[in-house]
Amino acid sequence: QVQLAESGGGLVQAGGSLTVSCVVSGSIFNLYSMGWYRQAPGKQRTLVAGIAPDGTTNYADSVKGRFTVSGDFSRRTIELEMSSLKPEDTAVYYCNIDALPRWAVRNNFWGQGIQVTVSA
Repeated sequence: QVQLAESGGGLVQAGGSLTVSCVVSGSIFNLYSMGWYRQAPGKQRTLVAGIAPDGTTNYADSVKGRFTVSGDFSRRTIELEMSSLKPEDTAVYYCNIDALPRWAVRNNFWGQGIQVTVSA
Protein backbone atom coordinates (compact mmCIF):
# COMPACT_ATOMS: atom_id res chain seq x y z
CA GLN A 1 0.00 0.00 0.00
CA VAL A 2 0.95 3.66 -0.32
CA GLN A 3 2.81 5.07 2.63
CA LEU A 4 4.30 8.48 3.40
CA ALA A 5 7.31 8.76 5.69
CA GLU A 6 8.16 12.15 7.16
CA SER A 7 11.44 13.18 8.71
CA GLY A 8 12.98 16.29 10.19
CA GLY A 9 11.13 18.60 12.51
CA GLY A 10 11.87 19.26 16.13
CA LEU A 11 12.41 22.26 18.35
CA VAL A 12 13.85 25.51 17.07
CA GLN A 13 14.06 29.07 18.35
CA ALA A 14 12.15 31.90 16.72
CA GLY A 15 14.02 33.20 13.70
CA GLY A 16 15.65 29.84 13.07
CA SER A 17 15.32 27.36 10.23
CA LEU A 18 14.12 23.82 9.85
CA THR A 19 13.45 21.41 6.98
CA VAL A 20 10.93 18.61 6.88
CA SER A 21 11.06 15.88 4.25
CA CYS A 22 8.72 13.22 2.97
CA VAL A 23 9.28 10.06 0.95
CA VAL A 24 6.43 8.17 -0.69
CA SER A 25 6.58 4.40 -0.97
CA GLY A 26 4.29 1.90 -2.65
CA SER A 27 3.07 1.44 -6.20
CA ILE A 28 1.91 4.75 -7.68
CA PHE A 29 0.41 4.92 -11.15
CA ASN A 30 -0.15 8.69 -11.26
CA LEU A 31 0.93 11.37 -8.81
CA TYR A 32 -1.15 14.51 -9.30
CA SER A 33 0.18 16.79 -6.58
CA MET A 34 2.16 16.89 -3.36
CA GLY A 35 1.97 19.26 -0.46
CA TRP A 36 2.43 20.07 3.18
CA TYR A 37 -0.32 20.83 5.66
CA ARG A 38 -0.15 21.75 9.31
CA GLN A 39 -2.44 21.59 12.29
CA ALA A 40 -1.99 23.41 15.57
CA PRO A 41 -3.73 22.21 18.74
CA GLY A 42 -7.43 23.05 18.65
CA LYS A 43 -7.26 24.36 15.09
CA GLN A 44 -8.13 23.09 11.64
CA ARG A 45 -5.61 21.50 9.34
CA THR A 46 -4.61 23.98 6.64
CA LEU A 47 -2.46 23.99 3.53
CA VAL A 48 1.04 25.35 3.96
CA ALA A 49 2.49 24.74 0.50
CA GLY A 50 1.73 22.64 -2.53
CA ILE A 51 3.53 21.70 -5.71
CA ALA A 52 2.36 20.36 -9.07
CA PRO A 53 4.26 18.13 -11.52
CA ASP A 54 5.08 21.13 -13.72
CA GLY A 55 6.82 22.81 -10.79
CA THR A 56 4.19 25.40 -9.97
CA THR A 57 3.76 26.09 -6.28
CA ASN A 58 1.19 27.54 -3.94
CA TYR A 59 1.80 28.95 -0.49
CA ALA A 60 -0.33 30.09 2.36
CA ASP A 61 -0.10 33.85 2.77
CA SER A 62 1.32 33.43 6.25
CA VAL A 63 4.43 31.62 4.99
CA LYS A 64 5.16 33.37 1.71
CA GLY A 65 8.75 34.55 1.54
CA ARG A 66 9.77 32.34 4.44
CA PHE A 67 9.01 28.77 3.32
CA THR A 68 10.09 27.00 0.15
CA VAL A 69 8.58 23.77 -1.11
CA SER A 70 10.34 21.50 -3.58
CA GLY A 71 9.49 18.11 -4.98
CA ASP A 72 10.72 15.40 -7.27
CA PHE A 73 7.76 13.60 -8.80
CA SER A 74 9.89 10.87 -10.32
CA ARG A 75 11.58 10.04 -7.03
CA ARG A 76 8.38 10.84 -5.12
CA THR A 77 9.96 13.08 -2.54
CA ILE A 78 8.95 16.47 -1.19
CA GLU A 79 10.68 18.91 1.13
CA LEU A 80 9.64 22.04 2.96
CA GLU A 81 12.39 24.45 3.89
CA MET A 82 11.28 26.76 6.66
CA SER A 83 13.15 29.89 7.68
CA SER A 84 12.48 32.93 9.84
CA LEU A 85 10.29 30.70 11.93
CA LYS A 86 7.73 32.20 14.27
CA PRO A 87 5.99 30.74 17.32
CA GLU A 88 2.75 30.69 15.35
CA ASP A 89 4.36 28.18 12.98
CA THR A 90 4.25 25.62 15.77
CA ALA A 91 2.13 22.70 14.59
CA VAL A 92 2.13 19.12 13.46
CA TYR A 93 3.14 19.11 9.81
CA TYR A 94 1.63 16.53 7.48
CA CYS A 95 2.84 15.37 4.10
CA ASN A 96 0.05 14.87 1.58
CA ILE A 97 -0.27 13.49 -1.92
CA ASP A 98 -3.07 13.20 -4.44
CA ALA A 99 -2.34 9.95 -6.20
CA LEU A 100 -3.72 7.04 -8.17
CA PRO A 101 -2.30 3.77 -6.87
CA ARG A 102 -1.78 0.91 -9.29
CA TRP A 103 -4.37 -1.28 -7.60
CA ALA A 104 -6.74 1.19 -5.96
CA VAL A 105 -8.81 4.29 -6.67
CA ARG A 106 -7.47 7.82 -6.69
CA ASN A 107 -7.26 9.29 -3.21
CA ASN A 108 -5.45 11.60 -0.86
CA PHE A 109 -2.78 10.00 1.30
CA TRP A 110 -1.32 11.39 4.50
CA GLY A 111 1.78 10.95 6.55
CA GLN A 112 1.47 10.43 10.28
CA GLY A 113 2.62 13.98 10.96
CA ILE A 114 5.77 15.43 12.45
CA GLN A 115 6.01 18.00 15.22
CA VAL A 116 7.57 21.41 14.63
CA THR A 117 7.87 23.60 17.71
CA VAL A 118 9.13 27.17 17.58
CA SER A 119 10.00 28.74 20.89
CA ALA A 120 9.70 32.46 21.54
